[in-house]
Amino acid sequence: MISRLIEAIKKKDAPIVVGLDPVLSFVPSRIIKEETDEKGETLDAAASAILRFNKAIVDSVCDLVPAVKPQIAMYEQYGIPGLIAFTETVNYCRSKGLIVIGDVKRGDIGSTSTAYANAHLGKVKVGSKEIPVFDEDFATVNPYLGSDGIKPFIDVCNSNDKGIFILVKTSNPSSGEFQDKVLHDMDSTLYEAVGIKVNEWAKLSMDGSYSNIGAVVGATYPKMGEILRRIMPNSFILVPGYGAQGGRGKDLKPFFNSDGLGAIINSSRGIIAAYTKDEYKKFGEDGFADAARAAVIDMREDIRNV
Repeated sequence: MISRLIEAIKKKDAPIVVGLDPVLSFVPSRIIKEETDEKGETLDAAASAILRFNKAIVDSVCDLVPAVKPQIAMYEQYGIPGLIAFTETVNYCRSKGLIVIGDVKRGDIGSTSTAYANAHLGKVKVGSKEIPVFDEDFATVNPYLGSDGIKPFIDVCNSNDKGIFILVKTSNPSSGEFQDKVLHDMDSTLYEAVGIKVNEWAKLSMDGSYSNIGAVVGATYPKMGEILRRIMPNSFILVPGYGAQGGRGKDLKPFFNSDGLGAIINSSRGIIAAYTKDEYKKFGEDGFADAARAAVIDMREDIRNV
């Protein structure tokens, strides 16, 4: 699977993933009104509005970027209609030729971890049939439970040609409360210890020069990204934190390998809510999709300058 992502990045010359993390405050009022007029002030209306919003964004940027990353919590908050919107978003993105990274941050042990992996990356057996469920191409995974939580995902990845990105150093301000703690028996930080394990797990699912087992490292911590790039030479790094969280193009160089590959940069609010920002307000609320496209082009140039 990682070879497919690399091919798509090279084809579009854009190591960019658009985070489809919609909330109703991002959705133009016209769309919300049309849906609530038809369905009432219901979860169904909210989910339908989000799906329409997503499709318009995807239509506007699908020729520019190789991948999208829907964050499942933004859909779960609207209950079953929200999960249906998540599924339909995944399917629509794949119909447009995009690789889908499910930002689900799952992590458990044993059969539970296998169930999460099957739901998002594999298949479930019903009678004589094996049926894909959410069917993303990659999923984000929490490693806090150790190898017991990761190995089932690796097994499902290997049997279904899928991939995972393991949380290593996250972009949020309080990530250091745990991740930066020094482990005295290893003379390293917790995030470095996780990076070392990711490098071990990566060898279990190689696909050419890179592994299907990647890592999540925030753009807000470029010096730590440089350390982790050395620790995990065969893992692609999914880099959140660009744009709205403060990451900029100048911060991204440490995340890439000398071959120009090795990282894919995520922007969510900075793209899908671009029309709310001063530099894109000229597009107006109805031009939200055009504003998103302009934001992607600007992001692409920012990264290329590095």
